[in-house]
Amino acid sequence: MTDQYQTFAKSPIGKFVIKNLGLPSPIELDRFQVGQPVIQGAVLFGAAPNSRLTASISQVLSNIHADVYAGNNTALQQAAASVGLNVRAFNQGDTASKFKALVFDASGIENAEQLKALYDFFHPVARQIQTSGRVIVVGTSPETASSVAAAIAQRALEGFVKSVGKEFKKGIAAELVYVDQDAQDNIESTLRFLLSPRSAYVSGQVIRVSNATTIEVDWAQPLAGKTAVVTGASRGIGEAIAHVLARDGAHVICLDVPQQQADLERVANEIDGSVLTLDITANDAGEKIKAAAATQGGLDIIVHNAGVTRDKTLANMKPELWDLVININLAANERVNDYLLNNAGLNENGRIICVSSISGIAGNLGQTNYAVSKAGVIGLVKFTAPTLKNGITINAVAPGFIETQMTAAIPFAIREAGRRMNSMSQGGLPVDVAETIAYFASTASTGLNGNVVRVCGQSLLGA
Repeated sequence: MTDQYQTFAKSPIGKFVIKNLGLPSPIELDRFQVGQPVIQGAVLFGAAPNSRLTASISQVLSNIHADVYAGNNTALQQAAASVGLNVRAFNQGDTASKFKALVFDASGIENAEQLKALYDFFHPVARQIQTSGRVIVVGTSPETASSVAAAIAQRALEGFVKSVGKEFKKGIAAELVYVDQDAQDNIESTLRFLLSPRSAYVSGQVIRVSNATTIEVDWAQPLAGKTAVVTGASRGIGEAIAHVLARDGAHVICLDVPQQQADLERVANEIDGSVLTLDITANDAGEKIKAAAATQGGLDIIVHNAGVTRDKTLANMKPELWDLVININLAANERVNDYLLNNAGLNENGRIICVSSISGIAGNLGQTNYAVSKAGVIGLVKFTAPTLKNGITINAVAPGFIETQMTAAIPFAIREAGRRMNSMSQGGLPVDVAETIAYFASTASTGLNGNVVRVCGQSLLGA
């Protein structure tokens, strides 16, 4: 679906009108292309005094061969040298330098006064971030902080990151990564994702990394040898998910209802995958999914993407519309998960990824049934995560306004509001959701469990 306003904004007259009227000015976001490096551009790296994650962050920056600069911070320079990261000197008075990413280790901040370290690092270079740049703050999970004062200070980081995401514009995304004690070795998949164009439409998010076994992967093919099932794979977001998982090395079993078989076969043929026509609400859906995956070595990844909307205000909603949406969007996920988890239906280090929605976070007019189902998906992730064993994880994405056939049917005025009411001033693409799902699906993402990441360009709804 074409965003005609964004096209207009690129024209000479459009630029003139937008500048003089103070209208939103969406830029074309960088998105991942196969073969490109994780980040194209320089990284400015900083750290608060006594931060514990500087060496681990340095190791990731070294692994991705980043061009890293740092100011006069002896502890950071020593930590970088200890892992072989070459850090170039940066003078904060150098306003000519431009950076694709600003990365700050805030894990050493232990009280309110020390929060000034954020200002000291970011203020001098706030205007030196390139288009589609990244701001990443890494902190200590408040729940695992050493004192109440430290927990308060670490929780305060959320306000900083979410405000920066709204201030910096130009497609710049800002994220906060909370790292549990002893989880420093589990941060690589998260930093790679957030630094790269794969996270183009993810901003203002808080991601929590916990301690887990680390697994070495081929970063070019992190899903090599894995088998994935994607429900609702015949079109839209599901089709994009199937393509991205296959690109990353997985054999994808494309699942949808029999009525979608023609499109399902087209998608499967494009990615050399398999087809499973199935009503996901059937009582034996979990059993059939397990059987289909068994022919490919067992199930490693299941993506619960299938979903429907049947929008009506509550006063006008018929009971069958309520039941249909709850059954497909939520209850079917529960039943399938229960079967797979109780019948050895997922391989070791398996991944369950659910698709929620910002409607499940903020609610929405005329969507009580849909919002209930998607809020329930968040509950499914939150309360299932602590029960999982054998390296299995569960996480969710919550898309905002994504350019699909569904959003194309929204009335013009509402559609335009949905596109502009976020920090990117535009709708996202199905691939943006798919890239985030692939990040959760990665074999290296062992430390991610119970997260819900919004793919919404930092929408104002529920922010």
